[in-house]
Amino acid sequence: MKQLKENFLNLSLKKKWTITTSLVILVSYAAICIVIYFALYTWLFNNEQNNAIRTTDDLTTFFNSQEGSITINELQQNTGLMKSIIHQNQTVRIFNMDGYEVLRINNQSPAARIKLTLEQLFNTFVSKESINGKNVIVVSRTVQIGLFHGYMQLIHPLDPFESMMQYMLTAMLIAGVGAILIVGLISSYLSNLLMRPLGDLRDSMITIKDKGFEEVIQFNYMADDEIGDLLKIYRSMMDEIQQSFVKQQQFVSDASHELRTPIQAIEGHLSLLKRWGREDPVILDESLTTAIAEVSRMKKMIEELLDLARREKRDVHAYANIENVLNAVKDELQIVYNAVEIQITVSGVSKKANITENALSQIVRNIMENGIRYNNRRPIIIVKVNYLSDNIFLTISDNGIGIKQENINKIFDRFYREDVSREHSGGGTGLGLSITKMLVEKYNVEMEVSSKLGEGTIFTLRFPIYKFQHSK
Repeated sequence: MKQLKENFLNLSLKKKWTITTSLVILVSYAAICIVIYFALYTWLFNNEQNNAIRTTDDLTTFFNSQEGSITINELQQNTGLMKSIIHQNQTVRIFNMDGYEVLRINNQSPAARIKLTLEQLFNTFVSKESINGKNVIVVSRTVQIGLFHGYMQLIHPLDPFESMMQYMLTAMLIAGVGAILIVGLISSYLSNLLMRPLGDLRDSMITIKDKGFEEVIQFNYMADDEIGDLLKIYRSMMDEIQQSFVKQQQFVSDASHELRTPIQAIEGHLSLLKRWGREDPVILDESLTTAIAEVSRMKKMIEELLDLARREKRDVHAYANIENVLNAVKDELQIVYNAVEIQITVSGVSKKANITENALSQIVRNIMENGIRYNNRRPIIIVKVNYLSDNIFLTISDNGIGIKQENINKIFDRFYREDVSREHSGGGTGLGLSITKMLVEKYNVEMEVSSKLGEGTIFTLRFPIYKFQHSK
């Protein structure tokens, strides 16, 4: 049994479908046929039994209607009337109480040799017997003919009944075999029809595994059912994976390019030091300063790459005090950038935002640093906090060089820079706004960007309010 189960599980889905469907139909059909056969058998057998009893009742009525004016001898000489009462295939025998046969009508079957009590005879005894290998119904009953007192035995053959049941059984078997063949063919056709898109799905996966996304199988299955939903989900997943694959390749290429530049700079300055810089304090100081700056830039880039790689789950109970975070970032940036001017204004009743302080700090720091780095004038950053009943709006504007309208959506791409000529100004890595977008999406923050060339850029952020702040 275990081996049979393993063999079945190893079959293709198409064969499993066909076999299972055929077996279910076979079992269902067999159960229905069995119920119908036995119900029909019982009904027809009772009908045969009732016919035999009815004939016995008619004979009894005939004998009682004679009122003693007829004798057994007269009945023996004239049985024509009684033959019209009984069926041609029935046999009637009349015995005296000693069991001696005194009258026979239609000699179609031998007598049934059964022993009955007087009580059974008086109550009419009906039984199914076998005579010479044939099944019959035997009806036994006492009978009074004039002065004669004995009992009557009617033998009703079941040959027509059994022939009909045999015909019904044969018809059911033939119909069952035909039904199984038809179901098998239909099941095979339907399994081919339904499994074809799954086969195409498998072939598509194999093709992508072997050849990548260069050759993708197109699906022609357009039905709006479970398989159609599966194919839609698969197409969507493949599109996302393909986009991720392309972005990954671009990311690796960009990261390699970005890391190559500081490494080459460090290598060049170290080579300079090795040749003659050790004896020249000016070259030594310049080379070490540059190398340290490049190492710091590489370190920052690696940390930001790790931030992008980490996809930690959002903490729904996180909260942050926006004013405290803004003041901390302001103090930090004014130490690094001496010339920057940062103005913070607040309106409304203070509320906590549903975001971690570290994430909020990274968002505002990255936005402010971009406004400081990409600026041809003395940087001025204006921050406005507006507390509303359901949200907190934070606006960060600068007086930088601005962004072209068609490039606003690109500024969140990794390593993207609006102006190639300023690629390394301020030591930026090109990852800050990518991290900002990741954190904004993670904490359900809505962000809009507007900018004008030569005038500056405005970032507007809408933060959800922390709902459990009453417990803090």
